[in-house]
Amino acid sequence: MAPKLPIYMDNAATSRCDPRVVEAMLPYFTEKYGNSSSRNHKFGWEGEEGVETAREQAAALIGANAKEIIWTSGATEGNNLAIKGAAHMYAKAPEGQPNRGHIITAVHEHKAVLDPCKRLQREGFEVTFLEPKADGIITAAMVKAAMRPDTILVSIMWANNEIGTINEVPEIGKLCHEREVIFHTDATQWVGKMPTDVERDNIDLLSWSGHKIYGPKGVGALYVRRRKPRVRLEAIFDGGGHERGMRSGTLNVTGIVGFGKACELCKAEMDRDGERLLKLRRKLETELAKRIEVTQVNGHADKRLPNIANISFGFVEGESLLMGIKDIACSSGSACTSASLEPSYVLKSLGVGDELAHSSLRLSLGRWTTEEEVDYAIEKITKAVHHLRQMSPLFDLYKEGVDISKIEWQTH
Repeated sequence: MAPKLPIYMDNAATSRCDPRVVEAMLPYFTEKYGNSSSRNHKFGWEGEEGVETAREQAAALIGANAKEIIWTSGATEGNNLAIKGAAHMYAKAPEGQPNRGHIITAVHEHKAVLDPCKRLQREGFEVTFLEPKADGIITAAMVKAAMRPDTILVSIMWANNEIGTINEVPEIGKLCHEREVIFHTDATQWVGKMPTDVERDNIDLLSWSGHKIYGPKGVGALYVRRRKPRVRLEAIFDGGGHERGMRSGTLNVTGIVGFGKACELCKAEMDRDGERLLKLRRKLETELAKRIEVTQVNGHADKRLPNIANISFGFVEGESLLMGIKDIACSSGSACTSASLEPSYVLKSLGVGDELAHSSLRLSLGRWTTEEEVDYAIEKITKAVHHLRQMSPLFDLYKEGVDISKIEWQTH
């Protein structure tokens, strides 16, 4: 049975809102529309009840206490609050001691981590940007080697948004706790897809978004540890003292209710979804590699999320390939950088050359991806690559056995 077109394989960019989430949100648009901070009437009480129920649901998904959940507009705001808030708070040393100002992150983090770190650099903080090896993984050993006596914060994402590789987050967190360094992880792609326990995994700060877990856009959460150690953050904007003084502003009650429901559903269905998506992802990668030569799956072979495949096709120009498969919604990199014609900085950090980096596709599967859609994608991508290679003189040379890398090109 042919799938309905177009098909969606860009779930790492955003996911469809689950109808059960929409159903949970609907009353808060028109019936329970009170401001959750209005605590002197029924409408406000209903709003507050919805917010606190969602807080419990979000906390349960990551093994936290509900009092440790701070509502944000999404992971970008959560990352900014965690990184800037911790940096400014912990750089202030006790009287008589020098301030500390060293931060560790990685070069292939999401821009929502890299840009706050670069801003802190401009303020005088020192930032070490770790470089991954070809498998894309940041290890605890790498972090340990970069640590200094004045290190105050480490921010390493749990799973990469372009290649799906999984970093050694629990081990990095353990190291940070031993060194009394605050540890933050951008878990946007991880939470809801893989088991999470902030206590077991040694995490102090964790940010994630609703729209990556089949919830609404414009809402997210930041976990802030309350004990052993108690983490303190300097607010990045003020106005009312909401959310324990860390994030002022009237709460998006409707979105928060949807976020909470999405968390509840992910917790209940995670194992089943993960097994099914891993099977589909492996079929996608295996069949494409079998049918198309000079194909490279980027990132670690095994330590990757079950739903993200990043594949490079030699001798093919990426934008042309995307045009050739325009009824398959996917991307050539992060949604936040897809407007750029530059090759993916994530792939380049792994040592992937410009040509292969330009010819890569990120295919990210989700709750509603079917096997028929995967079969269709395999056929469509195979046909498009073969068609484009028929017009490639470089591919002709490769077929003749010429080592392309040793050609000396002349310019006039």
